[in-house]
Amino acid sequence: MSDCTPPARPLRIILVQPDGDEGARVQALRAALALPDYEIVAVLAADMFLPAQVARLQPDLIVADAESDARDVLEHIVIATRDAPRPVVMFTDDETPATLDAAMEAGITAYVVDGLRAERVRPVINVALARFRQQVRLLEELTGTRARLAERKVIERAKGVLMARYRITEDEAYARLRSMAMNKNIKLAELARRLLDIEDLLG
Repeated sequence: MSDCTPPARPLRIILVQPDGDEGARVQALRAALALPDYEIVAVLAADMFLPAQVARLQPDLIVADAESDARDVLEHIVIATRDAPRPVVMFTDDETPATLDAAMEAGITAYVVDGLRAERVRPVINVALARFRQQVRLLEELTGTRARLAERKVIERAKGVLMARYRITEDEAYARLRSMAMNKNIKLAELARRLLDIEDLLG
């Protein structure tokens, strides 16, 4: 039986340069990021138009070659990825602590100093992608934890309203909430929010 699974598509990459020129360093990146694994969809300048270009092209990864202009490139990449985070790999010769701190604060996935050599590009990108996926998972877990905590607080407040109004125990208030939520076929937290909205409306 033949394998009919379609091949994975190439990773769509935008290369970012301070001026957008295709110099020797960009040519080295092109050589290291060739099909079928990668597809360089554009080489762009780090300027005010970068956010719109990133939004239009929707790359899987941004690779920035900043040489000694890392700080300027960083500012534009931060704006370009602020609303839709994606992995960013930066190759640079700028090893000043202030720029490194700025890169970490900006969410740069991999900041590589003096490492733009063809044999290093792919391993760096693979590590950056794995790190980005881990960051996304951690952020999702944190968001989920915060949401559950917020829902628990809403339910506790709603129980308090029922306990005060009907002079019932906490367990009885919770049982009423659960029963009402089941009858209305909605989540317990949503019912609790509606109850609190009504309570606020009636004063």
